[in-house]
Amino acid sequence: MTSARKQPQIHDINLLPYTYLQCPCSDVSLPRFTQHAENTSSDCISDVEIEQTFDPRAARSNYCLYPIEHLLYCEDCRQIRCPRCSLDEIVTWYCPNCLFEVPSSTVKSEGNRCTRSCFQCPICIAPLSVTSLEPPENQGIENATSHGPFILNCAYCMWTTKEIGIYFEKQNGIYTQLSKIKNDGLTSSSAKDRHDDIQKRQRSLASATTFLNEEEPNPVKQSDPYETLDAETHFSKLRSFYRSQLAESTPVGPFGLTNDFDYSSPGTLSRIMGLYSGAKFGGDKSKTKANIMREACEVLEGLQIFQHTQSADKDVINNLRSKGWHNTTSYSQRKDPTNSNKRFISELRPIAYLLRTKRSKRCRTCRQILSRPDAKVHNTRFRIRMIASNYIPSISIRPLQPSSLSPLLTPMKPVQFLLTCKNPLFDKIRVTLATPSETSGKQYSKTTILCPQFEVGANLDVWDEALQGESVNKNGVSEKRRTTIEVNEGQQQAEAGKVWERGRNWVSVVLEVLPSSNKSTEEVTSRSRDSWIEDDDTCDIPVFVRVEWETDPAHDVSINLGSLNKAGGTKEARELAYWCVLGVGRTGRG
Repeated sequence: MTSARKQPQIHDINLLPYTYLQCPCSDVSLPRFTQHAENTSSDCISDVEIEQTFDPRAARSNYCLYPIEHLLYCEDCRQIRCPRCSLDEIVTWYCPNCLFEVPSSTVKSEGNRCTRSCFQCPICIAPLSVTSLEPPENQGIENATSHGPFILNCAYCMWTTKEIGIYFEKQNGIYTQLSKIKNDGLTSSSAKDRHDDIQKRQRSLASATTFLNEEEPNPVKQSDPYETLDAETHFSKLRSFYRSQLAESTPVGPFGLTNDFDYSSPGTLSRIMGLYSGAKFGGDKSKTKANIMREACEVLEGLQIFQHTQSADKDVINNLRSKGWHNTTSYSQRKDPTNSNKRFISELRPIAYLLRTKRSKRCRTCRQILSRPDAKVHNTRFRIRMIASNYIPSISIRPLQPSSLSPLLTPMKPVQFLLTCKNPLFDKIRVTLATPSETSGKQYSKTTILCPQFEVGANLDVWDEALQGESVNKNGVSEKRRTTIEVNEGQQQAEAGKVWERGRNWVSVVLEVLPSSNKSTEEVTSRSRDSWIEDDDTCDIPVFVRVEWETDPAHDVSINLGSLNKAGGTKEARELAYWCVLGVGRTGRG
């Protein structure tokens, strides 16, 4: 029994109709292994790529279609940029609770959690507040906040650290105090103490191996291979071990510096790809063979061996009988690394807030900054933000005759939609639309754009549309707005080659869709429930959009104005072409 292949969706298909744009970075380029193959097949590849029609039902299409609000635009490349073809750079780190900016050096040394007094409740993830346990003797409750001991209290579910036996001596520095306290008030070593202990034990082991031939060597304490390590100690030992392995396996150059084959160098990706493909990288192959890192073999290096005992199982069963199933932790509570191995609620510890970041985006091709927020945490503005909707025309679609009946498209019954193109530029543009005569899929539809070529006015700050009830086109013929009542009465029907409605910087044309039944009746009878594909009845129309306009290059640094003046022109012709997908609805049964 085979299961249907479920394609991942990046959008909600229930929000019909919709419009999504294809990013050009998703175009498939065939791999070229040799120079000879590249020269012989370049013409064939270019012809195939030019004539190939975008298929919105392909498996890769779900990863290249985005709403125009999610896209950016690169002025240097003059292309659309999606999250895949842009690079993220961290501008600042900050805590979402106290809004304190954390330097990147602190993040590298202490981790990506707030080191102040910002904690979340392990039960309901609400913020915890520091409160005094009880007021001092012979004083009122108002003096309780200035004297200890202190606890962390949740105002939502009333959970406190008193339930796990953790108390604090000071009101500030809760993160440092909590790192030294285990549940039930047991003391724990800090990160610095753990690091010093690891270094001390390593030196003692090295000295023991050096003085093996002596009569009375210093006794070395052997570590228990079944020792249970907490999360902080386990991570600290593993980090120290792998750092030493990276230092040992990194080749050293002739001048005492690490060469280009360091694991943190930019050439690492090329080296790894060369290992699997067998291709040369960076010229000739290196004669130096990279050392292979080994895994941890001792508890001192971070090895933790699972030991299954009957006594541990009996303890868990006894706790279940005494505390009940409702006192066990859920998956969402164990999802945090702090409480990953906790089984009961009484073992949960407070969770320090994860730091958030403000990120800027760069073009992956030319490294131009596409988006850059303000570095200040309290400021939500952007210093630079090149949104695609400010550079390319936006396309929207809606039914020509809205109906309150079933939204399903009836097979073999033509339906008309209004396709509106809005121009955000300050120059007049010429738009050319092209669509295949039939859509892909088992339930195909025939599509026709009645006016595939038209001009859209510039986005100027004028009030002609508001002051005048009519607009004048380039031929001097006034174009009146059509209403739904006129359409129902049979007046002003859509005509081929004419726009339906025109505004100051927008134009609406009519798109006619003729839904059809399945291409073959045999496919309908043979298609079982297992072979059903999600959203197979959705009518997705691929439309190729080509935009042409002339702009003033005075503000464009990349254009040589002298060459334009010699040529006798002051305008630069530009064009932009891309694919978009229009989802008009679902096709019902005939």
